[in-house]
Amino acid sequence: MTDINALKTEITTEIEAANDLKSLDDVRVSVLGKKGRITALMKTLGGMDPEERKTTGQALNQLKDDIADTIRKAESSLKKKEMAARLKDEVADITLSPRPQEMGRIHPISQTMEELVTIFAAMGFEVAEGPDIENDWYNFTALNFPPGHPAREMQDTFFLPETEDEEGEYAKKLLRTHTSSVQIRHMENNQPPHKIVCFGRTYRSDFDMTHTPMFHQMECLYVDKGVTMAHLKGCLTDFVRAFFEMDDLPVQFRPSFFPFVEPGAEVDIGYYKQGDGIKLGKAKDPADQKWMEILGSGMVHPNVLKNCGVDPEEYQGFAFGAGIERLTMLKYGIPDLRTFFESDVRWLRHYGFDPLERPNAATK
Repeated sequence: MTDINALKTEITTEIEAANDLKSLDDVRVSVLGKKGRITALMKTLGGMDPEERKTTGQALNQLKDDIADTIRKAESSLKKKEMAARLKDEVADITLSPRPQEMGRIHPISQTMEELVTIFAAMGFEVAEGPDIENDWYNFTALNFPPGHPAREMQDTFFLPETEDEEGEYAKKLLRTHTSSVQIRHMENNQPPHKIVCFGRTYRSDFDMTHTPMFHQMECLYVDKGVTMAHLKGCLTDFVRAFFEMDDLPVQFRPSFFPFVEPGAEVDIGYYKQGDGIKLGKAKDPADQKWMEILGSGMVHPNVLKNCGVDPEEYQGFAFGAGIERLTMLKYGIPDLRTFFESDVRWLRHYGFDPLERPNAATK
């Protein structure tokens, strides 16, 4: 028993002498490990007589518990001392600049639509909206599309299953193939004059290097008394020059056919080759002048006005529409249509726009 008390005193002294966690762990292993001193004494109990084994075993178990408790207290004390030393020595420099956070960017399509709104608002146009899912009347019939027109075929239009309307009749639904349907809805629900511009997604069953099943369109409509082709030409010329920010941008009109206008015209802007690319504007040598079609236009067909309850003998109007992706690609030099829809943040960092710098009329 005297030897056990002496061992306890010896081990306690070693624990108190340990000045870090590593030294303390070495003491623990030397005492309580598989080859530790207390473990070695526990192995001698098998050679004692029952009475001695009982007395010595109880003393060794008590010694083991006391030493383990002493080690735990010493470990806790050393951890607190080490933490205090770290808090004293380690200093956080709160004067460092914060980690930079990248600002989001406006998608070129959204930027272009805002620019178009700014330009047409300065001309007195209002923004109109309509649904993406339309019926045959608004998308085709009211716009003077004859029954055999190719746009009515399944290979050109996304038709939806027929559904029963509120009156119990079945109507053919489809994804609108152009935003011209918004013009019909506006004229049906409002009295002339009409002066609107509309934007939105449109859908056509077409997919290749230059076409996508979903794209964006812009449509413009002006109906009033005394509206002529001269108003159309003046409006479109001012529009393209303001959008491309070129006061002398050449513009020409070519006769063309569209079911919902009469007469109709394609609108071209001038460009010329410069190195391996092209440059919008007027070429110095007329022989180098080239033309690029950007949109379709014309005077609203009398049948369309009649379908919307507007008297074509009293009111006339013009309309035109353009693909927003095409306008964006031309203005900002984006070479591939598919990149608009790939959601690549690297592309958006390059072609996107600062959200704090919005288009305004003063810059157009």
